[in-house]
Amino acid sequence: MEGTLNDASSSAIEAAPTRQQRRMLEIAGLRKRFGTVEVLRDVSLAVSAGEVVVVIGPSGSGKTTLLRCINLLEEYERGSITIDGEPIGYRVDGRTGKRLRMSEREIAAARQRIGMVFQSYNLFPHMNVMQNIVAAPVRVKGIDRRQAEARARELLAMVGLSDKLAEYPIRLSGGQQQRVAIARALAMDPKIMLFDEITSALDPELVGEVLAAVQQLASDGMTMVVVTHEMSFARDIADRIVFMDAGVIVEEGKPDQLLFAPRTERVRAFLKRYNDRYRI
Repeated sequence: MEGTLNDASSSAIEAAPTRQQRRMLEIAGLRKRFGTVEVLRDVSLAVSAGEVVVVIGPSGSGKTTLLRCINLLEEYERGSITIDGEPIGYRVDGRTGKRLRMSEREIAAARQRIGMVFQSYNLFPHMNVMQNIVAAPVRVKGIDRRQAEARARELLAMVGLSDKLAEYPIRLSGGQQQRVAIARALAMDPKIMLFDEITSALDPELVGEVLAAVQQLASDGMTMVVVTHEMSFARDIADRIVFMDAGVIVEEGKPDQLLFAPRTERVRAFLKRYNDRYRI
């Protein structure tokens, strides 16, 4: 591993967002349990508009759970999450100070501001590519079908799949299906995109085409939170990298600082094990 490693305390190290813009995502004091196991322990994170934050760490550190809480696919016990200033899932009663769960209609509306792409593609097998992309904009947002189809063509061109709009998922490679999933999420015009290990189910030779699509989004200024084990990709795409372990943020910083000169022993140990097998 390149760079010089400096000794530092193992306490959490924080770095300011790299872009001085409004906060698109703000997480404060988030706590989440599965039974008796606390998988997120007082997690706080702010992401500025247009910023790309990559979350790394060992398996079981809480990375995926964090993403799922942002989209309220997982309920959380304490803390708050806002997207562009609007709460997700819960709001605080100004009179009593109690946390109140939002209505299902409010939660559904809030989720429209968030795009999420999972490890598995989750495409509808009985729909072709075009139908997969336009279904939500037409049915959920009430967008005119012709307008939705025009937008779908633009998105397919962006991910390099203009010639696949009439194909069904079974006839697409894993990389192609994942790029359709990205286009489908973007069709809702989200304010932020969440990516959860989107290359983990792909053959190595298909990884590059998916990462290229995400890099294009970063170049276009999309706000993103990306969970990945692809360290080289993290270095290339991130404005800031966050390292999680045991449900807490241990350290965060700019890519070259965190990957090549981490301040905490825990991050140094993680990256040493990674570099024993791969190269950043």
